[in-house]
Amino acid sequence: MKKVTVKTIAGMLPLMISILSGIAAFSQKKAQPLFTRFTYEGNDHIYTDNPLQEGEFYSPVLQGCYPDPSITRKGNDYYLVNSSFSMVPGVPIFHSKDLVNWKQIGHVLDRPSQLKVEKAGISAGIYAPDIKYNPYNNTFYMITTQIAGGIGNMVVKTQDPSKGWSDPIKLKFDGIDPALFFDDNGKAYLVHNDAPPAGKTLYNGHRVIKIWEYDLARDQVIEGTDKIIVDGGVDITQKPIWIEGPHLYKKNGRYYLMCAEGGTGGWHSEVVFVSDHPKGPFTPAGNNPILTQRHFPKDRANKVDWAGHADLVEGPGGKYYGVFLAVRPNDKNRVNTGRETFMLPVDWSGEFPVFENGLVPIKAKIKMPAGVKNQTGQNGFLPNGNFSFTDNFTAARPDFRWIGVREFRENFISTSQQGLRINPYPVTIKAAAPTSTLFYRQQHASFQATVTIRYTPQSEKDLAGIVCYQKETFNYVFGISKKGNDHYILLERTDNGKSTLAGSEKLTLGDTIQLRVTARGDAYTFSYSTDGQQFKSVGGTVSGDILSTDVAGGFTGALIGLYATSANDIMIP
Repeated sequence: MKKVTVKTIAGMLPLMISILSGIAAFSQKKAQPLFTRFTYEGNDHIYTDNPLQEGEFYSPVLQGCYPDPSITRKGNDYYLVNSSFSMVPGVPIFHSKDLVNWKQIGHVLDRPSQLKVEKAGISAGIYAPDIKYNPYNNTFYMITTQIAGGIGNMVVKTQDPSKGWSDPIKLKFDGIDPALFFDDNGKAYLVHNDAPPAGKTLYNGHRVIKIWEYDLARDQVIEGTDKIIVDGGVDITQKPIWIEGPHLYKKNGRYYLMCAEGGTGGWHSEVVFVSDHPKGPFTPAGNNPILTQRHFPKDRANKVDWAGHADLVEGPGGKYYGVFLAVRPNDKNRVNTGRETFMLPVDWSGEFPVFENGLVPIKAKIKMPAGVKNQTGQNGFLPNGNFSFTDNFTAARPDFRWIGVREFRENFISTSQQGLRINPYPVTIKAAAPTSTLFYRQQHASFQATVTIRYTPQSEKDLAGIVCYQKETFNYVFGISKKGNDHYILLERTDNGKSTLAGSEKLTLGDTIQLRVTARGDAYTFSYSTDGQQFKSVGGTVSGDILSTDVAGGFTGALIGLYATSANDIMIP
């Protein structure tokens, strides 16, 4: 027998370390969940009761949390962006040739140098982006307020929105909701929401709209050119609140300023002013508001509410259209799908633009522009109405509809022909921090989402599964964990930061398990299947109240997440 010496052992150390590292890596890999299939199916009665006829399309055009839309046009190409708050990547951007059929071409803020939301609240981050095309220098601009990372108001630009955007240029003014305007003489202006001058605030919600001249060579406002062009709103004697989201347009030689007024809730509206000069004075239209849903019975059927924060574009054939945000409350009048992107034709045959049927209860269907074919859900165009979405996670790059919160997807996921693997972070979904969760927006009041997962937790600290998430203090977690030698499936409800175990069940793990969340309005159920056939509920029917904006607060809609953590804190009885 060969004598074992210290020298021999020392020589074997690299091999031993390599073996131990391999074992550790294998163990870590086993604790990573593998998601192999996700299916989302929407089933809202508004669509089954109102099937599309020839020449019609559905509004909202973007369902789920796609608020604060802004739109621009270059030739026959239309581009639309939305607020993204602390969702990552930031500012989803969509392209269309006809205003009906849309494809997501990516995100404007798609790299860490542009987006600093790691420590931001769910409703901080990116507010009210404005997108404009400047024909005088063939450049697109996206200007926004980033309430995170010490950035504030900022602008990025590109000559091709499908090929990426510049790093942010910080802008030197206060306030929020900036928007650019390019006059037909090539001169540029910037309008935004701001506080009244110091000592001049008259009431809570008193804001002003300010304009600056803008230096295109330096990408900065020109110091000393600022001017208040709207004080308070249409009629300051009525104490209007939260004049914001301004956009400036020019038509027939006159300048039109369109703004949201009334706050982004039940009194929300859109108003318009006119002037002979971009810096005013501006006169409000006599028929303001030009869009609102605030005057109708609260218990009306198929309610659309909170309409406002709009932007206009000249569509095919010279017809104007407006995009705006609104909500569709569920059967308990709760807002789980968040603020969505709606569209209406706009009548601008008179002096002022007016949203067609924007002052009556908004319907689910509108007429398409002449000569357009509805291809939504086909040929790569995004679906709307009732639809299904299936992802086997085998693509090299995840679908643009998958997002993180405070964290870029690439930092915690990997994909292969096997599916999607999540590397769990040592934080839970209840942390106001980056988490290892891949999110999909809830897009219907009634839906079913099912995910197939392979997962073997190694300890009580390991958990993976599916979440329904409004924010870190309001959410459901439905996942697989371990206690002793036994595996469990758990349902936890977190309501305003207080977590309770809503249900648990001992589980025999097989090769895969399916987890499912089903919503019928406010009634949510969480169930699982080990055979792919029979699903068993855990915790019974629970309320979706905590997933509603009006309960949880903030500006975002509910998200469905594929989740993993190595810091599970759910106590198994």
